[in-house]
Amino acid sequence: MKILKKIILFLLVVFLIAQFFGPKKNDGTLASVEPFLLSTNPPEAVVAILKESCFDCHSNYTKYPWYSKITPVNYWLADHVNEGKEDFNVSIWSEYSVKQKDHKFKELIETVESREMPLDSYILTHNEANLTDTQIASVIEWSKKMRIIYGLKPKGE
Repeated sequence: MKILKKIILFLLVVFLIAQFFGPKKNDGTLASVEPFLLSTNPPEAVVAILKESCFDCHSNYTKYPWYSKITPVNYWLADHVNEGKEDFNVSIWSEYSVKQKDHKFKELIETVESREMPLDSYILTHNEANLTDTQIASVIEWSKKMRIIYGLKPKGE
């Protein structure tokens, strides 16, 4: 029994020390998404959906919940945010070519339509991000309009 107590004490000390370390946070501002919103001009209902369900992981701005301060949860969240930004980052929208923008909207349609996005793990702690069929339809409708617009632009832009 003494060994078990020592192991538990050791793990507790490691856990406490780990709380002083954490990954780099996504500390941008919500202003970083403005060029995307101006360029794509989504309806207000879609803007609300994007802010609630997408921007935390797909922009340079993340609203962190209280539990993001706890190691190892903070590393798990950082990994999700980094992966999300790697796939689709609205904060660098102006850096994407027309072809890339069109492709991003194609992927957005596919992942929202198949309910792959938002992730179940995100919805678990952000119930407001659980999209209704109507919300999904509005995001898809807007995305399809954007694909038409980007499809008409010269691909060299």
